[in-house]
Amino acid sequence: MTHHILKATKETVHLGGFSHLLKPVLFVDSHDTVDVETYTGYYVYHQAPPEFLTPELIDICENLSPTKKVSTGPHLLTGPIFIQDAQPGDVLEIQLEEIYPSLPIGFNAIRSGWGALPEKFSQPALRFIHLDLENKIAEFPTGSNIKIPLTPFFGILGVATPENNRNSIPPGTYGGNIDNRQLQAGSKIFLPVCVPGALFSIGDGHSAQGDGEVNVTAIETSMNGRIKLILRKDLKFKNPIAETSTYFITMGFADSLDTALELALINMIEFLQSFANLSPEDAYVLCSLAVNFHITQVVNSPHKGVHGILPKSILPTLNI
Repeated sequence: MTHHILKATKETVHLGGFSHLLKPVLFVDSHDTVDVETYTGYYVYHQAPPEFLTPELIDICENLSPTKKVSTGPHLLTGPIFIQDAQPGDVLEIQLEEIYPSLPIGFNAIRSGWGALPEKFSQPALRFIHLDLENKIAEFPTGSNIKIPLTPFFGILGVATPENNRNSIPPGTYGGNIDNRQLQAGSKIFLPVCVPGALFSIGDGHSAQGDGEVNVTAIETSMNGRIKLILRKDLKFKNPIAETSTYFITMGFADSLDTALELALINMIEFLQSFANLSPEDAYVLCSLAVNFHITQVVNSPHKGVHGILPKSILPTLNI
């Protein structure tokens, strides 16, 4: 096992999407760990206060090569990371060991035409929000004494697919812009490998987000972390699965919440069939009795997200 450090620079990030044609910025073996750095704010840096800006972020925003601009999404992603021996049909397990903001400030943006209420809130708006990293809170609005706990996570965890120039906004079976606030430090996500080497990228740091992410953004934050990458040739997942200390989580992504719910439910039923040896009908009943389904996000057009949460406490012997 080797430990790597991956800084975010104009050579190691890409913008706006995923592509199997991007050259890897790091090669790792299964079970290697990586201290990874990510930045956010490519399209708002010129409006940002000084404390949001670092020389590295400014260099990225002003000098990123056109070859690194994959698609029209707004996200800066660090990667891709090539996992040795990974092949389509394998599963990549990403263990999220540490996640923490690198700067005491983030932003929230309302974008015209986006969000859950685009007609009611049609004017773009940008707010920079200070983070109290010592007490792990953000006060919003300033002076209101409303204190939001900081629960940092990476909104985007994804692998490349055979489709080139895939936009970073919608999530999918490859992961991507999942925006699931459950994926905090100590959790794991399992992604199906789609291309040789997996070509894993990470970014879109969030310091706090509610389920739904209704106005398009969370507290968008430059975020650092430590991850462990494990190649799982013993698993055959078709869709992302996540695990926290207390839950197993399945996901569904579709153009409607109804369909996203159906997919998250079907994925949970299949998970219970495979790992708890339940019949499809018993798994369906158990989902009605014990699984909680949450709206992940409604803004990553065209795909909304729903996730199902299965308490580990009711299945104490189940392991992935």
